[in-house]
Amino acid sequence: MSATAIAIDTNRPGVPLSRLFKVELRKMFDTRSGFWLMMSIAIVSTIATIIVILVQGLADDPGVTYGTFAGAIGFPMAVILPIIAILAVTGEWSQRTGLITFTLTPHRSQVIAAKALAAVAVGVGSMILAMAIGALGNVIGSTITGGDMVWDVGVGDFFLIMLGNVLGLLIGFMLGVLIRNSAGAIVAYFVYSFLFPTMFGILAELVGWFKDLQPWIDFNFSQSKLFDPPVSGEEWAQLATSSIIWFIIPMVFGIWAVLRSEVK
Repeated sequence: MSATAIAIDTNRPGVPLSRLFKVELRKMFDTRSGFWLMMSIAIVSTIATIIVILVQGLADDPGVTYGTFAGAIGFPMAVILPIIAILAVTGEWSQRTGLITFTLTPHRSQVIAAKALAAVAVGVGSMILAMAIGALGNVIGSTITGGDMVWDVGVGDFFLIMLGNVLGLLIGFMLGVLIRNSAGAIVAYFVYSFLFPTMFGILAELVGWFKDLQPWIDFNFSQSKLFDPPVSGEEWAQLATSSIIWFIIPMVFGIWAVLRSEVK
């Protein structure tokens, strides 16, 4: 039998990143759990806004400000957005679809980049939606209480708050890439977000020299400055230094592991 040569066109263009981005963005909404996780952002923001209006309406001195609504909405957003990023990247392993994905698109780095872009896009869109709900709550709350509408969050403050939430989202994405298991990455995120700051805070209270060191090595501590503007030059340097330790180095290692790991 004679062997038949098969011509392979090696000049065909690869799948563009824009198409992968659209695919990953659609995958975040396709499943029922993904859809309701996205919807939970609007639902939680609305509930937080209603609670603020009710509390301010019952207060003896109702001081309704936009900052009040932004703070009330910010906490649940800081929890939900990283979970969205975690699920966006760990789904390939938890749902065992990675073999199909990486067969159709062998360049894994492009897939990871598309997932990161899709997660950030959802995070930014969610923040804009949540802030719009908060603005509506400020108008309604001021009307109900009869007070003046106070817009104490400027455009620069809004972008700093958005940056802080996007960084939190990327921390979740980093844990997803590093652990590649939905449950494990979510548990790791809660340990990182709630246990580590408590430990660092206690250590700073007990050890004098660590109090000065904490802003440089505690990413949660330095990230929190973005939610309380203005941010000084030293605080930006502290954020950059702590992000190298807790974000950049683990992310590089996680991506390296994704590119080299066997997908089953």
